[in-house]
Amino acid sequence: MSIGNKKTLALLAILFACGGEAQDSPMPGMTAEEHARMQAGLTGATDTAGQAVRRPIHLTAEQERALGVVYTVARRQSLTRTIRTVGRIEAPEPAIADVTPKIEGFVERLFVNYTGVAVRRGQPLLELYSPMLVAAQEELLTAKRLLAQVDSGAPEAWRGAVATLEAARRRLLFWDITEEQIERIEQTGEVNKTLVLVSPVSGIVLEKNVLEGQQVMPGMRLYRIADLSTVWAEGDVFEQDLQFVRVGSQAHIEVTAYPGQHFMGRVSFVYPTVDETSRTNRVRVTLPNPGLRLKPGMYATIYFDVEIGPDAVVVPREAVVATGERNLVFVRDADGMLVPREVVLGARAGDLVQVLSGLAEGETVVAAANFLVDAESRLAGTDRSMPGMQHGSHGTDPRSDSPAVREEHRHD
Repeated sequence: MSIGNKKTLALLAILFACGGEAQDSPMPGMTAEEHARMQAGLTGATDTAGQAVRRPIHLTAEQERALGVVYTVARRQSLTRTIRTVGRIEAPEPAIADVTPKIEGFVERLFVNYTGVAVRRGQPLLELYSPMLVAAQEELLTAKRLLAQVDSGAPEAWRGAVATLEAARRRLLFWDITEEQIERIEQTGEVNKTLVLVSPVSGIVLEKNVLEGQQVMPGMRLYRIADLSTVWAEGDVFEQDLQFVRVGSQAHIEVTAYPGQHFMGRVSFVYPTVDETSRTNRVRVTLPNPGLRLKPGMYATIYFDVEIGPDAVVVPREAVVATGERNLVFVRDADGMLVPREVVLGARAGDLVQVLSGLAEGETVVAAANFLVDAESRLAGTDRSMPGMQHGSHGTDPRSDSPAVREEHRHD
């Protein structure tokens, strides 16, 4: 048999044979890695805690190439990541005002007759006729005349007249009649059939729920007005990402209406509760809205660029073997042994993961084919191994168990 054929047989034995037994060969359609996982699950020994026993193993350069083993070095670097979520543009609650009458009446005239219009603070919204308002105005003028007729030399009578006038003024103020309107009534001495309700804030009319001639009752919302020079973007962040999103953190917003444009803002509030179903927490971003380009109700994509650690030990995520109970990496020591080591992981950022403990900067770990290495490490705990490999408890030639190698020695 030629040397090339012998090497080919040895390589096939490494990838597909397991213990040299025909019944352990990979099933049709199963990759060598899937077969190794199956074998490890069926034959791996466990310790007293019920966890699989793993032992150090050694691979030659030829075996590393055959299995596709790649190494990487744990390094220390600043670790950042982008947390992405979707949300909506909302009108800021402190900048919203409802216009509601405190008395019963009838709408004589509307000055603001549609939604979406911009209004300023103090701008007239509607004229309201109310018999109660007419009576209150008459009481105000009567109190004013009474005070003018009382002799200031009679202190008790004068104080009573002043108190009556102030009570009439307060009554109108409590009904949202402005001081300017009250002063005008006192100066002219005329009772107005209608009084004007004005906007309490500057902003955009979001809702209009009133028509001319309509009867209105106390507490009925006639208008909703919001200042949209600043808006909110609210979205849900997964529970595991909450540690990185804090009040004051910068965020940028994208909306489909303006592709390629970014609107910058900052986290202004993190809600105090987590949704039990989705395991998410709502976060609010406040951002300026020049030109009122951002409209309440728009869908938005929110990005948080966060720094996980300024000086973190990191490895590729593929270097970690997650067993379900712990996380392992295979560290290559000075003698070339691959030693399984448990690590504690931190946050993930792209293809990298932070290692909180268990691994030091500069150590070399397996970064590819680690499931095959893990399978052999588990089989090593049962005094079995995939042919062509050796582990820490064997002192033989690393290929001495391979059927192809035994065949090569027999012909030699």
